Amino acid sequence: MGVGVDVVDVARFARVLARRPRIVERLFTPGEQRDGRGRPERLAARFAAKEAVMKSLGVGVGSVPWTTIETVKDPSGEPHVALHGPAEGLAARRGAARFSLSLTHSDLSAIALVVAEDARG
Repeated sequence: MGVGVDVVDVARFARVLARRPRIVERLFTPGEQRDGRGRPERLAARFAAKEAVMKSLGVGVGSVPWTTIETVKDPSGEPHVALHGPAEGLAARRGAARFSLSLTHSDLSAIALVVAEDARG
């Protein structure tokens, strides 16, 4: 029902984190902070995922609080999208029942691709 992709420049993202260290708490859940291990490229990929989720739902940045969209890993390390509160409500109103997520990063760029599916798949 929707596709979203986002690319984040890792060096630019790292500069933002260095200038505003408290932004991590505003953007990321405790689990994402733990999974990111303070590495800018890992946090940038998770940030890209949040933007890609919003795009897949057809809304813009700021439509829901950042921490209501969460990237979680299953035991194999595969990333998934978990929605909470306002983000979960938005997805329900848009008819999105599940999301497929792919993340990748290098020292230069972090990329996320999200496919939102309705209940039928």
